[in-house]
Amino acid sequence: MTDHYDVLVIGGGTGNNVAAAAADAGLETALVEPGPLGGTCLNRGCNPSKMLIQAATAANHVRDAEKFFVEASLDDVDYEAIVDDMDETLSPLAEGMEDSYRQKEHLTLYKHEATFVDERTVAVDGERVSADRVVVAAGSRPLVPPIDGLEDVEYMTSQDALYRRDQPDSLVILGGGYIAVELGYFFESLGTDVTIVEMMETLVPREDPDVAETFTDIAGERHEVYTGHRATGVESDGDSVTVHAETEDGETVAVSGEDLLVALGRRPNTDTLDVEASGIETDDNGFIITNGRLETSADGVWAQGDIADNAMFKHSGDYETQVTIENVVHDGDRVADFTAMPHAIFTEPQMAGVGETERDLQDADSEYIVGRADLPDTPMGRAKKLDDGFVKVLAAPDGEILGVHALGYEATTMIHEAVVAMRAGSGHVSDITDTIHAHPTLNKVVEYAFDDVPV
Repeated sequence: MTDHYDVLVIGGGTGNNVAAAAADAGLETALVEPGPLGGTCLNRGCNPSKMLIQAATAANHVRDAEKFFVEASLDDVDYEAIVDDMDETLSPLAEGMEDSYRQKEHLTLYKHEATFVDERTVAVDGERVSADRVVVAAGSRPLVPPIDGLEDVEYMTSQDALYRRDQPDSLVILGGGYIAVELGYFFESLGTDVTIVEMMETLVPREDPDVAETFTDIAGERHEVYTGHRATGVESDGDSVTVHAETEDGETVAVSGEDLLVALGRRPNTDTLDVEASGIETDDNGFIITNGRLETSADGVWAQGDIADNAMFKHSGDYETQVTIENVVHDGDRVADFTAMPHAIFTEPQMAGVGETERDLQDADSEYIVGRADLPDTPMGRAKKLDDGFVKVLAAPDGEILGVHALGYEATTMIHEAVVAMRAGSGHVSDITDTIHAHPTLNKVVEYAFDDVPV
């Protein structure tokens, strides 16, 4: 027997909003989510990590007080209390969401795994559930590649690290992307000795080269950092974990720590869903292929969020939710526009970017011009006694903004001025240079960087 609905949503992260909208529209809706509602962001990613990082930043503010001739000392860190506070703040949000959805008219919540068994049909806890329209929003999970010996040692993924109650004395992190560097910053700031092993030549290698290289130097003063080293093996003696890594030239290194964090990216959950059984096509990396309307190759099936890889950010997932609701719930014909999709990394200093990197433009053999301004050279940078940070602008010779990249204090906030110019403005350098900037705000560095573009 099959339970049939108007709309079936698989995944309770951003997908829960699609399910709620469908139910509010009077459509009989099924939402399938085995874990807590809210998805990765609320429970295993953005929200918990940023709460923990705030504690790290608070500790560093105390350490930096002497710059302002203020005597202060960091006497103790209650690590367990920091994690408990995060958990006690966020867990009720997911629980409250579930309670609300269970009482919602026209909505049925299935707290189990789903597997496709036919077109627009899934198996859920021994039952078959089908719908006229299906939205796949089942997200992603940490990627754990095959490394010799890794399966024989205890290690953490990002999810484990966020909810760990005892602080390790030392930690080896495999990977140098945004998850690795954010967690490395958190642990190191609260007293853990951190070692990072990254196979690329810099940390955060997807960032603009100037950002990546500058941050790698800064992180190297904070952590033990091995870039250009690929992990070849892992072993444990019971008290510590040792990672063996090698460069392309054959140089080897062995680094040890009390614990190991594997932060080597994320993979889509398409394999656990068996999406092929529904006729849903995926790319070589397992992500669901969608068109501009977020429709998949299967009739009556849409996909959004991490599993579709349009951009693996919570804010892109929220935007895709708007598109999906219009098309699935309201029979619309909206096309997603991912122009000027920003991203942010919450380390110290912060990093943020939007648009093309200089590497992208060089690889495409594109003509471009550059503007740059340094945060320490601004009035507010001097007031805050900033030692580093900059904004870099990449533009076409005619002044079209191609990309903007920032590293430094509150970079994740400052980037949005460029995002608005690129998405809602004319997309020209003059959108920024003709805007009056309040003095002496940090955003003056954005103005200075755009003024520096030789248009």
